[in-house]
Amino acid sequence: MTKKLTIGNVTIGGGAPLALIAGPCVMEDEKTVLATAEAIKKIADKLKIGLVFKSSYKKDNRSSAKSYQGPGLEAGLKLLEKVKRQFDMPVLSDVHYPEEVAPCAEVLDIIQIPAYLCMQTGLTIEVAKAGKVVNVKKGQFLAPEDVSHIIRKIEETGNDRILLTERGSCFGYHNLVVDFKSLPMMRSLGYPVVFDVTHTIRKYGKPSADPAGGSPEFIEPLARAGVAAGIDAIFIETHPSPRDAQCDAASMLPLDRLEKLLLSLIELDQVTRKYL
Repeated sequence: MTKKLTIGNVTIGGGAPLALIAGPCVMEDEKTVLATAEAIKKIADKLKIGLVFKSSYKKDNRSSAKSYQGPGLEAGLKLLEKVKRQFDMPVLSDVHYPEEVAPCAEVLDIIQIPAYLCMQTGLTIEVAKAGKVVNVKKGQFLAPEDVSHIIRKIEETGNDRILLTERGSCFGYHNLVVDFKSLPMMRSLGYPVVFDVTHTIRKYGKPSADPAGGSPEFIEPLARAGVAAGIDAIFIETHPSPRDAQCDAASMLPLDRLEKLLLSLIELDQVTRKYL
């Protein structure tokens, strides 16, 4: 049994039903963000699944300096605060620099450490000291058992409100694979495990708007496999029109496919949870 975390009106772990972390990869215009948040909220309420809204105020790991990176810290946090207040749900975003943590902690319910930065001690400790729930994205280069080193850094600050997220492992150049053994391995560390399915089907080396930059047809089967393997939350980046999105256009789930997928995941979770 993993640790139970209560984040606003959402419970993750500790035997609680499957929770959902969802939203567009990066915040675009306010209209799109609010419309997407409203649509996801309606689906989550209908299906009675706990929801955390996720979107990045800045993507600092784009392949081109000219690529859209988001509205930035100040404008992004203001918009996330509006989502949180208007739709009564917790919000999550990722930080890249220690100096971003304090303003983020005033708004975010969960602060995410990006996969590429998960071994950055200074950033990890600064996030942990904020006292918020910390979502650690396991780096593509990291063995699941080695996440224990990151956990120790966070716990040493007195913070034990931790989520661990699987987002695929490097398999040669440009490809990611999901080793489903990693899910129970990370759960054995005692903290809730999240499966970020939409990042696992990203094809690196291609522009995110290039149709060859992802394999979204595998989102649904991989998500079902993850739930069957035993996870506490599913992480799905979704957009009303992925092909028009300014980031990860080739790897987000179309919003109109979200409800059907969640129905199957909830059913699987109800069966799987009996054996965890």
